[in-house]
Amino acid sequence: MYSLLRENIRIAIDSIRSQLLRAILTILIIGIGVWALVMILSAVKSLENTIAGDFASMGANTFSLQRYDFEVNFSGERKKVNPIISYRDIKAFEDNYQFPMSQTSVSFVGTTTAEVKYENKKTDPNIRVLGVNENYITNTGSKLQMGRDFTLFDIQNNNRVCLIGSDFLKGLFKDDNPLDKTISIRGAKFTVIGVLEEKGATFGNNQDLRVMIPIQTARTIFTEPNINYNISVMVDRAELMDVAQQEAVRVFRNIRGLTPLEENNFGMIRSDDLINRIASITGYLETAAWFIGIITILGSSIALMNIMLVSVTERTREIGIRKSLGATQKTIANQFFIETIIIGQLGGLLGIFLGVVSGLIFAAIVKFAYNIPWVPMIAATIISFLVALVARFYPATKAARLDPIEALRYE
Repeated sequence: MYSLLRENIRIAIDSIRSQLLRAILTILIIGIGVWALVMILSAVKSLENTIAGDFASMGANTFSLQRYDFEVNFSGERKKVNPIISYRDIKAFEDNYQFPMSQTSVSFVGTTTAEVKYENKKTDPNIRVLGVNENYITNTGSKLQMGRDFTLFDIQNNNRVCLIGSDFLKGLFKDDNPLDKTISIRGAKFTVIGVLEEKGATFGNNQDLRVMIPIQTARTIFTEPNINYNISVMVDRAELMDVAQQEAVRVFRNIRGLTPLEENNFGMIRSDDLINRIASITGYLETAAWFIGIITILGSSIALMNIMLVSVTERTREIGIRKSLGATQKTIANQFFIETIIIGQLGGLLGIFLGVVSGLIFAAIVKFAYNIPWVPMIAATIISFLVALVARFYPATKAARLDPIEALRYE
């Protein structure tokens, strides 16, 4: 039995070698189908991991009060624009929200087009400057690469200190230790006390090109009207999240002067809600990716079947000789089956290799977090095997049923 199997494998390999160009084209057809599946699914997974990681950086057990709210109606999700959250609102919230085992972070974006100077060097005017309080780093899940965080003393005394993103180490401070160095923003001097860990960029928003300064100091520099502030609350224990949110809503409704019959004119979102929302969106993308990949591989199976039918036709005389020498229908069918399986698996391996390489290149270009797509790779291996099974059935059956006398007459 094993000797017959080895002989069938040898014959299949010899046949592939004798028709090398056709075999290569067939492998490429299958490889492209598997490549599409692995590449699309790995790209979707990279997108999901990156966005989920960015939103998870809000910090665990965290919720935010914000200007915008999102409503779901029959036409989909719609953004509701509420009145801005003013400085008076955040100060009143800090004074009145006293929920135990929680801490409140307040912040605002002063500008996204600042130019930062250090000695005789300066950055491009694309730096994001934020005014924050002493809880901002903790509540957003950010970490320091070096130096220290803001203290309550820094915030209350409007100290001219700042935290900078990690990209400044590649630019302004390429050859210097940034700690205790002085930078200039719109003519105001700040001493660098810490450098944030690298976070990367999402959709062009570079998280490592930003500067954080005490919120009161930021208000003296950035005096544009109608500045919108952000409030973030972190609760120490997950089981207290719902109660903490209810209390935050009650306090903020009182600050906004809403009556019991009026709807909230502000939004609230939890860190885990964001992650769930992103997961639902990427779930649709993943389903679409599977559909596109399966359709592509279905086309590959049809192409493989046609090529094997051509091979059966061209090898009719060879099949007749083998059958006249005693080869059974099962033996002939197995020869074509093994040949198809070898071609299918080579195509699958090629597709997996191209898919992984393409995924790595895609992740590097868009700066997404890339993970090896194990599920798509395993699925591609199984699918390529099933493609070979489907594609070999009719050609192998046709070859096995050939009449040896008619086959020997074939020219």
